[in-house]
Amino acid sequence: MSAFLTRARRHVGFQIGAVLLLLFVGTALVSLVWTPYVATDLQMRSKLLPSSPEHWLGTDHLGRDVLSRIMVGARTSLAVGLIAVGLGMSVGVTLGAWAAARGGWVDEALSRTSDLVFAFPAVLIAILITSVLGASAVNAILAIAIFNVPVFARVTRGASLAMWSRDFVRAAVALGRAPLGITLRHVLPNIAGILIVQATIQFAVAILAEAGLSYLGLGAQPPTPSWGGMLRDAQTYIYQAPELAIWPGLAIALAVLGLNMLGDGLRDLLDPRLRLMRVG
Repeated sequence: MSAFLTRARRHVGFQIGAVLLLLFVGTALVSLVWTPYVATDLQMRSKLLPSSPEHWLGTDHLGRDVLSRIMVGARTSLAVGLIAVGLGMSVGVTLGAWAAARGGWVDEALSRTSDLVFAFPAVLIAILITSVLGASAVNAILAIAIFNVPVFARVTRGASLAMWSRDFVRAAVALGRAPLGITLRHVLPNIAGILIVQATIQFAVAILAEAGLSYLGLGAQPPTPSWGGMLRDAQTYIYQAPELAIWPGLAIALAVLGLNMLGDGLRDLLDPRLRLMRVG
């Protein structure tokens, strides 16, 4: 752990990503106990106000405090991302590890199903699912989770197959160990770093997908604040109050940038081959 922290202190991209992620998560957590104003409180007499000491980021077309809605929107994005990626990762890792251990028709069926899913963009699949099931935050989470399943399944399968060809795993097979025991004891611990990096990247994708669905009216429903919903509301007033689109757009960009930089940094720090390449 100390060696990892020493390398992390020298990786600028990882540090920037970690700071942006902490800012994102910290904002979401603070919004649980405090916001400058009630995020759903309507004040029609104070609508479309510019930034001021009373409203640091101004107010929207219904007089709601933009900073408060940005803070609560961070909580919405964090919840959707964590739950969707967690569900997708749980199912996908299980299927991928099973396919690698079992092989045969199980492996082939998983590979062909993944190819079919990857033929469609993530947001398109999410739009299709939410259109059928109805527009809500829960259905948005389900849609994003379903897309994440083949992503994690394919990554887990590829990494697990590489582990199954290693000598220490072959030795466990020769000793008569069960495939499940080998997977839990030898395979998954050795590919945990790859899965962590992939989870970080998919978290960023989930935030973008949630924002896109909310923008289209298929994600979190009013009055629940969401960054995508704020962008949708801001487009009507883009010439009158352009800052209404700037703040949620900047929040999405910083959150996704932070997660991507953190993921790239983790990949560099956890993969010894990449570390050697950078040193060379």
